[in-house]
Amino acid sequence: MDLHGIGPSGTARLLVEVGDITRFPNKAHFASRNGTAPIDTSSGDQVRHRLSRAGNRQINRVLHIMATVQLRNPTEGRAYFDRKKASGKTSMEAMRSLKRRLSDIVYRRMLNGALAHTTTGPGGHRGATTDSSAAGSHPHAGTSDKPLPRPAITQPTTALSTTA
Repeated sequence: MDLHGIGPSGTARLLVEVGDITRFPNKAHFASRNGTAPIDTSSGDQVRHRLSRAGNRQINRVLHIMATVQLRNPTEGRAYFDRKKASGKTSMEAMRSLKRRLSDIVYRRMLNGALAHTTTGPGGHRGATTDSSAAGSHPHAGTSDKPLPRPAITQPTTALSTTA
C-alpha cells in the first residue's frame, strides 16, 4: 500500500487476483497475465504497440487506476509519462508504457514480500522446518495428536417438533 495510487481495496484486489506471485517466473510473464505487455500493431514503416485486451482485467484495472492517480499528482509516474511524451509518444502510448512500468514495480514489490515471508528449512526447501522430524528422537506432538484421557461423552439431542 505504500505505492502511490493504490489503496486498501486495490491492494486486496491484487492479492486476491494474483495469488502466489512466485508462479510467475519473471515480470514479463506477470505483464502478459495482467494485460500490460505490449502487442505489436506495426504496419509498413509505422511501428506501434498497444495494450493487450486479454489477461486478467481486474489486475489491469488496479494498474490503470494507479497510473491515473499518479498522473494527477507530481510523482515519479508523472515524470516518466512526461519523458515519454517529450520523446514523441502519444498520450495513449505513454500511458501504456506507464502501466507496464507500474506492473513491473508491483511484481517486484510482491515478489520481495513473498520471498521475505518464506522460510527455508533443511536442504533449502520452502516450508520445511526442523521442529518435527522423523529422524529426531522426540518429535513435538500438537494438541490434536495427544490421546484423550477418557472416552468422550455425547449428549443426546432432542428432535424439533414438526408442528405447523
